[in-house]
Amino acid sequence: MILGKFSQERIRKISERLLDTNCARIAVLWEEIGGGKVRCLVCERRCVIPPGMRGMCGARYNHGGELYVLTYGNISSISNNPMAKKPFFNFYPDKYAITVGSWGCNFTCPWCQNWEISKLWVTKCNYVSSHQLISIAKRYGSAGTSFSFNEPSVTLLEYSLDVMRLAKKEKMFNTYVSNGFMTLEALELLVKNGLDAINIDIKGCKGIIERWIGADVEYVWRNAREFKKRGVHVEITTLVIPKVNDDEKCLRSIARRIRDELGPETPWHVTRYFAEYRALEYNLPPATPIETIEKARKIGVEEGLKYVYVGNIPNHPWENTYCPECGELIIRRGYSFYDPWRVEVLINEPVCPKCGAKLDIVLEKGQ
Repeated sequence: MILGKFSQERIRKISERLLDTNCARIAVLWEEIGGGKVRCLVCERRCVIPPGMRGMCGARYNHGGELYVLTYGNISSISNNPMAKKPFFNFYPDKYAITVGSWGCNFTCPWCQNWEISKLWVTKCNYVSSHQLISIAKRYGSAGTSFSFNEPSVTLLEYSLDVMRLAKKEKMFNTYVSNGFMTLEALELLVKNGLDAINIDIKGCKGIIERWIGADVEYVWRNAREFKKRGVHVEITTLVIPKVNDDEKCLRSIARRIRDELGPETPWHVTRYFAEYRALEYNLPPATPIETIEKARKIGVEEGLKYVYVGNIPNHPWENTYCPECGELIIRRGYSFYDPWRVEVLINEPVCPKCGAKLDIVLEKGQ
């Protein structure tokens, strides 16, 4: 992390200053393990953190044998985002959600698209209270909340629990865009406090992807299954990157696991990569060929997935949603200068108007 260039004493001083702000809270999910050390139980890294030090994500700090989160309501980015941008294509597809991020991450991806905040440890407090965030959402007509941009499970967990409870009282939905590496304890807290939908990154295949992300992808698959089992709407995204996860064997494996472990109705977004952060230093190419993304989509369809979408290719026909039974156009998406996230929902209920097939699309809560 970028703050790692500072001395440990400098990091300690910055962290102690943050403790005097609204952005610091006693963290959830940790345990004392002796010698003043604590073990964080928010993600599957389960960092052991000595006094005066932070965990790998940079958001959690051991102060005198107690674990604090330094990113509670500490907002680096905020916008009223269309659901299509996240992407959520089968969940409130034409709505907007107030979307926030903070600083830090627990993965090591060298191609990170949001590296300016994910690779930076927090040094200041930019506080937005949970009540303020809901007020902003109402002011902008947001239908829900979303925690995204960097990894929300390690930076905004405690905050999101408070926000989601307030959102529920306002009849808003709650979503996460996540790498899916949280512990089962954190997962349970999210579900209990009102998480409605999650888009999880499946970044590649076991045996290869670990060296890129520094984490075991099997925990991510486990959590995707557990969210689905608990009634949370799940969509999967794979950023398809040459030399990392673009070979047919890997793509077919991901598609099969989505089908078998999450269900064929689970949307899979195969998105085009463009080099960011340190990707070129790792000899990764500047971009993924469009034909590779189209091949990935074809593989998903061949493996029996009902909704396979392409991403980062403006105005591609497979950004649209079609009835998986008869091919009728259900949701039209497309980029224009005046409306870069144009979405037209052509149905009033999750039923195909042509063949009558039930569609796996959430238009209104409870459908």
